Amino acid sequence: MRERTPRRRAWQGSLLAGAGMAAFSGSFPATVFAMRGFDPYLVAIGRAALAAVAAAACLAAAGAPLLPPRSHLRSYALIVLGVVVGFPLFSGLALHGGASAAHSAVVIGLLPAATAAFAVLRAGERPRPLFWAACAAGALSITVFTLTRGTGRFAGADALLVLALLSAAVGYTEGGRLARQTPGWRVISYAVVLAAPVTVPVTAVLALTTHPRLTAVSLAGFAYAGLVSMFLGFVPWYAGLAMGGIARAGQIQLAQPLLTLVWAWWLLGERFGAATVAAALAVLVCVAVTQVSRGAPR
Repeated sequence: MRERTPRRRAWQGSLLAGAGMAAFSGSFPATVFAMRGFDPYLVAIGRAALAAVAAAACLAAAGAPLLPPRSHLRSYALIVLGVVVGFPLFSGLALHGGASAAHSAVVIGLLPAATAAFAVLRAGERPRPLFWAACAAGALSITVFTLTRGTGRFAGADALLVLALLSAAVGYTEGGRLARQTPGWRVISYAVVLAAPVTVPVTAVLALTTHPRLTAVSLAGFAYAGLVSMFLGFVPWYAGLAMGGIARAGQIQLAQPLLTLVWAWWLLGERFGAATVAAALAVLVCVAVTQVSRGAPR
């Protein structure tokens, strides 16, 4: 029984992380839709401001304090820099610079490997060799895919995507650590509320100076990016990382490129070749191996 309980908890964590991953999979198509009417900087910062309004309302409704303990402010600062500002900004600029949602999704497939590395450095996790082998195989598949596209070298948009994934890895790890003590919804709520003194006024200035075009498509994309990608998706995601282990549960995100490819094809009409599908399927196999491997030795 002692052996089964931790394993059951780990699988429950992976399922919760999977729910968060499914929410995140629509982020790139939603950002593309939002940028059809909004400036890319307004999308990147404004979605955090929108999430802050929703988070403040949830904290007030639950009777929770609007600010986290002072002892955790350093970790929350890293979350803000990582997932509240860094990832939306860098990924949005990459999409604005010409990267397709499908291509961006596959490159971001490197994110679970980066998250696992930060989990070792910051969270004290020690995955087994089989885990690292599958993780490395997934990262290699993504790297080969990226280098064999076009000129055979990383383009400017790919560099922005790498910055985006490193930012997200830091934010995921810190959030997963805090979610061991604080419910996941409060972790992301505190992060976006702490950023609000910057994101809200900057959003207001950008809204007045960039002349957004309000259409049903752009508003829907912006709403999804702010309410789902920046807030609701993190609720099960951080809870899953805390329960299943940051490194192990984080590998669920290797499956995200497949879902994003479906959204990009269905919503944006994007076309992708066999190489894109092969790379996505390769990382899907890798995520299966990471989930059956034990997270850390006794």
